[in-house]
Amino acid sequence: MKLSNKGYEFLGKEEGLRLTAYQDSVRVWTIGYGNTFYEDGTKVKQGDKITKERAMELFRSIVKRFEDAVNKTITRELNANQFDSLVSLSYNIGVAAFSKSTVAKRVNANPCDPTIRQAFEMWMFANHKSILLSRRKREADLYYS
Repeated sequence: MKLSNKGYEFLGKEEGLRLTAYQDSVRVWTIGYGNTFYEDGTKVKQGDKITKERAMELFRSIVKRFEDAVNKTITRELNANQFDSLVSLSYNIGVAAFSKSTVAKRVNANPCDPTIRQAFEMWMFANHKSILLSRRKREADLYYS
């Protein structure tokens, strides 16, 4: 599966667009739509700047890594909204964390399990602060829509 246009809009809104590198909530240098690295694996560093067009190009290129992670990890058939929400989660927490997550385990057991919503909310912390709960609720809402 691939991220839908609705998924791109959702993820872009969740990540926000920044054209100058900044340190995210866990102090990792980030640019564009939440990108911490470029296509060649080079990490974003202080002082980096990009255009809006370059940010979109980078975003579309990097998203493939997270689409692949969801496709590899999830063995059950999903609808577009379910897939989009899982790509958003993976994009935010990373491929390794997603592949071992309770979300992935519950989706693989039963994609209609209502406790998947609570599994999303387990990922509400960044730097030991519960700053991601609203995002997780929106991702869960998308999953179940």
